[in-house]
Amino acid sequence: MSTASALPAWPYPRWIAHRGAGKLAPENTLAAFRLGARHGFRMFECDAKLSADGVIFLMHDATLERTTSGHGVGGQRPWSELAQLDAGGWHSREYAGEPLPTLANLARFCLASGHLLDIEIKPTPGTEYVTGEAVAREAATLWAGAQVPPFLTSFQPESLKAALATAPQLPRGLLLDRMRSGWLEEAQALQCAAVVCQYSLWDTESVARVHAAGMRALSYTVNDPSVAQWLWQLGTDGIVTDRVDLFPPA
Repeated sequence: MSTASALPAWPYPRWIAHRGAGKLAPENTLAAFRLGARHGFRMFECDAKLSADGVIFLMHDATLERTTSGHGVGGQRPWSELAQLDAGGWHSREYAGEPLPTLANLARFCLASGHLLDIEIKPTPGTEYVTGEAVAREAATLWAGAQVPPFLTSFQPESLKAALATAPQLPRGLLLDRMRSGWLEEAQALQCAAVVCQYSLWDTESVARVHAAGMRALSYTVNDPSVAQWLWQLGTDGIVTDRVDLFPPA
């Protein structure tokens, strides 16, 4: 029996563009978010971490090498250095010179264009609590008065704990790459609005448990139409995808 009617209101669309435009543009850059928007997506996922001097910027990896012209641990560099890096040339010549954005940069784009955001708190190892605290505080300030707040997610319970303590009004989601013991109770203790799983972890029972607990069931990162159809049939509530060129974002 479906429990969807008993769930709290959910203001977010079913489709979320991963890191802006998945793999079609350099991830976590404004160019990627603009491309995702051109494909009709209304919500994006991004990765947020702290620079050495406390600026929240967008990057997935702990280290700079894969997606920028820099070297070493991103969170150990000041923003003045990070701001000079090329975050697009690794992807293609078309995007050479694309800079790393701050969360404030992306907030301005989203608020001006009416787009929504899933902010994954992606701390440099050892900074889980302070990063969750900083991201939640800045997100609450940037989106103050917005009709729909950003959705804060993380694999790190400490980051979500900090977000809850700092900005409890912002909805949270626990990210899971495995169904560890006590995962549902952990999400409940963090007062999460959703559990966001690697898509293959979901089954009828786990979706029903999440819904019965008053939370939504979301999936990452789905790039196959048959997988997406299976997830909708299970009754899940949202999908994060790289394939902004393949899926209709309605």
